[in-house]
Amino acid sequence: MDIKSLLDQPSKLPTIPKVAQKLIESFSSEDVSINEIAAQLAADPALSAKLLRLANSAYFHVSRTIGTVDDALRMLGFVMVRNLVLGNGMVAAFRHTPGMDLPQFWRYNLYTACAARWLAGNTEVNADMVFTLGLMHGIGQLQMHTGMPAAMVPLDQQMNVLDAGRADLEKQELGFHYGDVSAELAKLWNFPLPLIDALRDIPQPLMAPEFSESAALVHLGAWRARTEVLGVSDEAVVASYPFAVGKRLGLDPAWVPALAVQTPGKTSIPTIPLLKELTEGLDAMLT
Repeated sequence: MDIKSLLDQPSKLPTIPKVAQKLIESFSSEDVSINEIAAQLAADPALSAKLLRLANSAYFHVSRTIGTVDDALRMLGFVMVRNLVLGNGMVAAFRHTPGMDLPQFWRYNLYTACAARWLAGNTEVNADMVFTLGLMHGIGQLQMHTGMPAAMVPLDQQMNVLDAGRADLEKQELGFHYGDVSAELAKLWNFPLPLIDALRDIPQPLMAPEFSESAALVHLGAWRARTEVLGVSDEAVVASYPFAVGKRLGLDPAWVPALAVQTPGKTSIPTIPLLKELTEGLDAMLT
């Protein structure tokens, strides 16, 4: 099956909530009504409850109880709410995906988004856009398992979907990889072109026709998330670090704890916090 046939299956394409569709429009429109978004969020009891739980979580250290969607929007900020509602929409759209460990997959995506956003804070790249890319970068895997489950079985038996070599294996066996599918889904949902291109480039950022710092940051974030979720040893962390990508970004590898101990003295970047600490509370939107 080619990528066109994979996406030409209306019954197997994900359907995202209307409020998420409206939020997607906000990427390329300055006329989106915050009040309208707040009203749509408030009309969804389950989503409202998750949003309020998030706003009152330890992650944001609020000094008072946030009791309304309007207050949550003001406190969290529109971009953060947009990202997390999109993430929630993706979870709902792919609720039943054969062959996938979904709790692990979404934990990996959240870890990727937060690690990449933290890295972006040490650069001049838009950290909120990087968070969006990190949260969405793996959805192509879900679509492939939904739309062509039989073709994915031998690949899954050969290699974990989160493995660093997975994109290469898919390209070799299928002619496309999950990043291509993620990009095509984003195109169907009318995401802006820079985000679409970055999604396609994340698995192999140094092979892109035009280098994308955002894609490279998510690539590093995904690497860090993978080592955590799969329980990789410190030795394997050091051996697998994408030094070429980090060098292209000008990032000191000392941001990685296992590499920081090999770099005595002053470094140009702090060490990343534990991913459980970096994401505490945010998982409320992905359950």
